[in-house]
Amino acid sequence: MQSNRSFIDELKYQYQSGGMHIKLIFVNAVFFLLIGLFTIISRLSASPELADLSHSIFTLQTNFSDFIYQPWGLFTSIFSHFGILHFAFNMLMLYFAGSIFRMFFSDQRLLAIYILGGLAGGIFEILAHTLFPGLANQPTVVVGASGSIMAIFICMAFYKPNIPVSLFGIIPVPIIYLGLFFLLIDFISLGMNDGTAHFAHLGGAIIGMVASQRPHSQHNFVYSFERLLQAIGNFFRSFGNRSSVRVAYKNKQDPRRMKDEDFNLDKKARQEKVNLILDKISRSGYESLSKAEKEFLFKQTNKNG
Repeated sequence: MQSNRSFIDELKYQYQSGGMHIKLIFVNAVFFLLIGLFTIISRLSASPELADLSHSIFTLQTNFSDFIYQPWGLFTSIFSHFGILHFAFNMLMLYFAGSIFRMFFSDQRLLAIYILGGLAGGIFEILAHTLFPGLANQPTVVVGASGSIMAIFICMAFYKPNIPVSLFGIIPVPIIYLGLFFLLIDFISLGMNDGTAHFAHLGGAIIGMVASQRPHSQHNFVYSFERLLQAIGNFFRSFGNRSSVRVAYKNKQDPRRMKDEDFNLDKKARQEKVNLILDKISRSGYESLSKAEKEFLFKQTNKNG
């Protein structure tokens, strides 16, 4: 059946119904468009100050004396790309790695590793430019999601090393071979002035390796960061419109009053919550559930049964 959705409605639907890797691609795309807008306006208005402003917002300064005046770059840079090829390649890798990752872990875990990998990559670049004189004459600006994507990819390579992936779309090889190949290339390229932030890649890779070890244990640091992200998300969601919550709840009682898209999104959200509860049971047992979680799981089980 052909969809009657407009282009904007289609984008909204894809964002809402897609996994976390899709949402991250959308966020990266928004950053890319903002950077492009800054660049175009700067050229047309002959105002280099706008280009400088764009760099100060979206890039990471690896020179520590510059970084302390622009610390937000440690976060914004992991969503930012200034070149179309850089953006396109990274988003293809994010889609590929994220699709595999979501076969075994939740969207919340993917987001946690994406952010931690990006932050670690940025910190590694700052430390490298501070400690190694050989990098003194190299560019001191880092940008891109490569460290974050490396964390996701290496996590899967070490967690499920024998997952087959198609090299060039033809030759099936275990994912660990690709992971080790990427690590080797970055390692032997350290110190080269090739425009690639190899220390950022390795920083992200280390996060991926650590995250792959006993990933469902509460002692895994990614688990704690994931809970922190959930707490932050819940805090901001608490400011949502209460009336919209009541309308959504009312519609949920009668699926016939909902559009097909809304019903599918609601069903997907409930299934994701069930998966999180089941994941908690597998880690800590049924008794670790709160009363609300037990009631929700009971209702969904009866509904699906």
